[in-house]
Amino acid sequence: MPVIHRLVWIFTVTSLIPMSSNEDKQCRLEVLGLEGIQQPGDVIIGAVLPVRVADHFQQLSFTECPPRTTCTMIHFGYFQQLQALFFAVEEINKNEDILPNITLGFHWYDSCEVISVNMAATLQVLSGDKTDIPNYRCLHSAPLSGFIGSSSSSLSIAVGHILGLYRYPQVSYYSTSSLLSDRRKFPSFFRTVPSDAFQSKGLAKLVLHYNWRWIGLLGVDNDYGQQGIQLVTQEIIRAGACVDFTENILTSRQDRNAAHIVKVMKKSTARVVIVFAAGLDLVPILTEMRKENVKDKIFVASEGWSVTSQQKMGSFSNLLFGTVGLAFYNGLIPGFQEFLNKIHPNMNVGGNLVKTFWEEAFNCTFFTEKGLERKLCTGEERLAAIKNSYNDVSNLRISYNIYTAVHTLAKALDDLTQCSEGKGPFLQGRCAQIQNLSPWQILHYMKRVRVLLSNERELYFDENGDPPAVYDIVNWQLSSNTTIRHVKVGSYDTTASDRQLFTINSSLLLWATKDNQVPTSACTESCPPGFRQASITGQPVCCFQCFPCPQGEISNQTDSSSCLKCPWNECPNLEKTRCLRKRIDFLSFDDPLGATLTGTSIASSLIPKFILRLFIQYKSTPVVKANNYVLSCLLLASLSLCFLSSLAFIGYPHSDKCLLRQTAFGLVFTICVSCILAKTIMVVFAFMATRPGSVVRKWTNPRVSYTIIFTCSLLQFILCISWLSLAPPFPQYNIESQPTLIIVECNEGSLIAFWTMLGYLFLLAFISFIVAFLARRLPDSFNEAQFITFSMLAFLSVWISYIPASLSAQGKYTVAMEIFAILSSSWALVLCMFFPKCFIILFRPDMNSKEYLMRRRH
Repeated sequence: MPVIHRLVWIFTVTSLIPMSSNEDKQCRLEVLGLEGIQQPGDVIIGAVLPVRVADHFQQLSFTECPPRTTCTMIHFGYFQQLQALFFAVEEINKNEDILPNITLGFHWYDSCEVISVNMAATLQVLSGDKTDIPNYRCLHSAPLSGFIGSSSSSLSIAVGHILGLYRYPQVSYYSTSSLLSDRRKFPSFFRTVPSDAFQSKGLAKLVLHYNWRWIGLLGVDNDYGQQGIQLVTQEIIRAGACVDFTENILTSRQDRNAAHIVKVMKKSTARVVIVFAAGLDLVPILTEMRKENVKDKIFVASEGWSVTSQQKMGSFSNLLFGTVGLAFYNGLIPGFQEFLNKIHPNMNVGGNLVKTFWEEAFNCTFFTEKGLERKLCTGEERLAAIKNSYNDVSNLRISYNIYTAVHTLAKALDDLTQCSEGKGPFLQGRCAQIQNLSPWQILHYMKRVRVLLSNERELYFDENGDPPAVYDIVNWQLSSNTTIRHVKVGSYDTTASDRQLFTINSSLLLWATKDNQVPTSACTESCPPGFRQASITGQPVCCFQCFPCPQGEISNQTDSSSCLKCPWNECPNLEKTRCLRKRIDFLSFDDPLGATLTGTSIASSLIPKFILRLFIQYKSTPVVKANNYVLSCLLLASLSLCFLSSLAFIGYPHSDKCLLRQTAFGLVFTICVSCILAKTIMVVFAFMATRPGSVVRKWTNPRVSYTIIFTCSLLQFILCISWLSLAPPFPQYNIESQPTLIIVECNEGSLIAFWTMLGYLFLLAFISFIVAFLARRLPDSFNEAQFITFSMLAFLSVWISYIPASLSAQGKYTVAMEIFAILSSSWALVLCMFFPKCFIILFRPDMNSKEYLMRRRH
């Protein structure tokens, strides 16, 4: 054996087990209180499992031999776990399908959950004799195949360095520290429980499943707690949550630093606290919480205490009700209940330990001692009648892992015995011999072992010695008698599909809140949909302010960090939680406003036609003759077209409609106003022609009026053609004016051209107004200048009012304003110019006669 290995072993033993010069090995074993059971076999399994409970607050004393021991009371749950080891070995020896003709034996020692005792027990198993002799194996009749243990991570780390030197397989049933996955430091370590690396991800998923973003962390100050806290912190931060505080539970202090921890918890706004510890370490903290009246915390439990059987925990049911956590998978061990109930103090193997257990379980004694007031044990007491953690097979999580660990070692040995010489995995195809087994040989098979468990799951180890991670999600609930019970509500299974990786039945959960609502834990109240988060300078990302989404944007999730812009054809609802399709808006014929304007336009266009028929019928009368019959007919026809031109502005604005509506309106109104201008000028020329020797007589020819109309209309026509050629109007979607509407409108192409066209029309009307105003008092029986003045004044007033009204209106109301201006100005011309003439023709025929005309002239 290499010298360096020998030195390591000797140094480890001497450092953990101090000795005086006159002490022998037997005294050292008594110092540590070693208690063991050996069962012979062809192959031995070493096991270091705790059974007795140690006082963690009392240090070992080595001042005398034998010193005071700290392992006193048997822990019923631990005793059940030891029975799982015995049951698994017995089951394997009875099974002819595994290790046929080979008997499996074991060497068990109580670790007392004390690191020095655990180390001494491990060395004792390695030596294989009543005394531990470093570097030597005293039993040569039965090879040692491997170890079951240790329980906690700290103990496994301590012995893992020793066992790894010699490549003895070490299978832990309870050590979860991720440090043990380091194959360089622990080359022969395996475990039947998942690593804390998987548990940390599961706890983070559990926390985030309920949207808890503001978390407190408590961890015991050992490898298990510190590594667990570190890993879960990384997972929580990576998922976007925050840690408010992290505190260590100091196992070196009897009060576990509870006063300080509870003070921090009370001050914190984090309602959810993740705890990596054992149940025993949490008791002082719960006591202090009850003292300080801290009741509003929800605990998330690591597997170290999620299903703890500590009796003291029941007194804190009001604080622990609603706790959720991860627990080892709760498997079934067929026949184990019967095995537990048939143990007896007279058993050949482990009888003395069973007697001690019997005395504590039934509060009796097998020995009569002075001053002892306990009844005598008869051996006839029924184990099935007692109610403690020993015969509770509803929670076999740790016992199941011990049972599985034994079967794993046995399966590796069975695989080793199935080797065919010449086809073996070792040098030159050799196989290992069970009678002369080396630890590195069984280690080879352990790395490749696959065991089909009773629940149809297959256990195997990855390159780090870790099994597939499978957890139960448990919830602490109050039963009818106000005691705590652990209810499975889901699972976290890394071997399942992505959809089944994390499953939880929320209907089974009970919370310590009103109406059984899921509690909240956040630095800031969640931002509802329609709002976005904004970080606060100097604060963690989980502390934020909520601001409404800007115009045109939404957020459809709680606590959204940004808002999403709606597509161009959609707009947010009032709550800004979803995008709604915008309503398309234009002045349609179906719209009440559009229908009203349509009816008005059509009805109005009939009035000029009626007047035109009246003029044709009475064209020989003085009224009609005196007002230039031809120009009046042309004016009436253009006025009818003016009314009808407004229809081009109603309906969906297609490309053709956009091209024609403004130009058609401009041309017909230009003809109309040109006729009025021609009539006005002709009135002036007619008066001037009555003067003797006037040279204006030649301008009273009707051709002059036609020339005026043609010239004025031609200029407008040229302007419109240029407009349509250079920058024609086109339909467009206006999404800026009103956020909830898509306004379909005509873009005029060139606003300069549009206002130039309208300005030219305004100029003609203004000239007509000025000329008519100057000629309003010319003597004539039927002088139209006065009527033209009023009509032009009304016309100009309408269009001047239209300019600011159109600029302030939006959408279809802009179009309606222009239609209203068209109709109003057209009615102004009809009423002011033709209503007096129609009144005379229809109701005062006496005024429409040559005699009345001559009398007026006289």
